Amino acid sequence: MKSLCVYCGSRPGSDPAFKETAIEVGKEAARRDCRIVYGGGKLGLMGATAGAARDAGGKVFGVIPDFLVELEGILEGVDHKVVDNMHERKMLMFEESDAILTLPGGIGTLEEIIEVLSWARLGLHRKPLIVLNVNNFWSPLKELLHHVVDNKLADKELINDIAFVDNVPAAFDYAEKHMLRELV
Repeated sequence: MKSLCVYCGSRPGSDPAFKETAIEVGKEAARRDCRIVYGGGKLGLMGATAGAARDAGGKVFGVIPDFLVELEGILEGVDHKVVDNMHERKMLMFEESDAILTLPGGIGTLEEIIEVLSWARLGLHRKPLIVLNVNNFWSPLKELLHHVVDNKLADKELINDIAFVDNVPAAFDYAEKHMLRELV
């Protein structure tokens, strides 16, 4: 895996474990020589992840729409691209990554992971989709996906298109193993 897209909040959230995990993701990416692709801002979990990767000597590529530059700022010392809108941001982040990891976040983070999950169900990609379920933050999403399947509004394969993991090494290991299977 050369490049990992990370979806996460532009706020730190209420649980200190969220930021600790974001920092661990950045450090682990640098250790594995895996570039972080993220939303480009310097705030919250986004800034923590990218800053940790940068500080550990890793590669980072941020993508931020011009209207967010003033609100969120741009993290110094990392490659970035300023784009026109959110659609362009999401598409470029997706195109620049081999796998997608979701950390805790707000409505934007939720929208991002649901969109790429939908694309996977439509057969538009086979990139690994991983949710790092820090202190069960994303357990309601997992329950919702099972609820959708149980009510026959999606095939049971929906559950197989997204992996919920509990720790950082498991997230990276899942992505790498899933990618290897796709190459065989």
